[in-house]
Amino acid sequence: MPSIRQIEYLVALAETKHFRRAAEQCGVSQPTLSAQLKTLESRLGAQLVERGRSGVIFTPLGEQILETGRRILLDVQEIREMALSYGKGLGGTIRLGLPPTIGPYLLPKMLPRLHSDYPELKLFVREEVPQTLPRSLQSGRFDILITPLPVRGEDIDSMPLFREPLFIAMASDHPLADKPVIERADLRGQSILTLETGHQLHEQVESICEDIGARLRLDFEGTSLDTLRQMVGMGGGLSFLPGLFVRSVLDQDTTVTAREIKGRPISRTIGIAWRKSSSLTAQYETLADYVRETIKREHPDFPRV
Repeated sequence: MPSIRQIEYLVALAETKHFRRAAEQCGVSQPTLSAQLKTLESRLGAQLVERGRSGVIFTPLGEQILETGRRILLDVQEIREMALSYGKGLGGTIRLGLPPTIGPYLLPKMLPRLHSDYPELKLFVREEVPQTLPRSLQSGRFDILITPLPVRGEDIDSMPLFREPLFIAMASDHPLADKPVIERADLRGQSILTLETGHQLHEQVESICEDIGARLRLDFEGTSLDTLRQMVGMGGGLSFLPGLFVRSVLDQDTTVTAREIKGRPISRTIGIAWRKSSSLTAQYETLADYVRETIKREHPDFPRV
């Protein structure tokens, strides 16, 4: 019969489509992973994976076993969580997924205190674009997400934590930079830069531009918030940037100015999400409290939910 470890190797190979990257993800050498998968195929008496220069292709049987293997790994994870849930507070291993528009600007403020209070907790963090985070949560790649809401999925629970304002950013020599507060009418016809498709921020900014009559530039999309900052600083256009990034980076950048927009607040809701089947809801709520406390301490003007 297949071992749990062999199933983990098979799932990792399906996720990465590459033997070396799958081995790195599993923390083993490539020869070890390859040998274990060959052993698995030998035990089953059938080929699961086609190996060629064009990449990794799963056979029809391999696809069926892969689907069952994913369910097995989720069940194993649930067993681990059940055991952990009888302990006190946060402990064990939690795999956290979040988008790159949040992680670098929230976690450095939160993790030192969290580690001090729960030194036994092992928190593994990985960034992905919001578009792929729900699937990664459902497949068991992550245990919990910190992400813009909503997160869609019948088997996913979520909890809002705080509202992160969006500021309008412009080059410091832009005519609007002299205004302490920007009116919506000031943005009519302006060129707006945003992140590439796949980020919820892209969809939100697209909707904002339609509402205020601004022009979204699709010919120059940023791959990161810092890329947007640099393009804005060079006069490439304006951009709606999240408050965590503005407070962490833009406040120290003399080439870019960020302003609030007068009237109805423009913001996005940040929350946590986890699988409904998880038995660690209480632990995730504790983690949520640390996010709220961090926002209250570092950004008291951000509304908490």
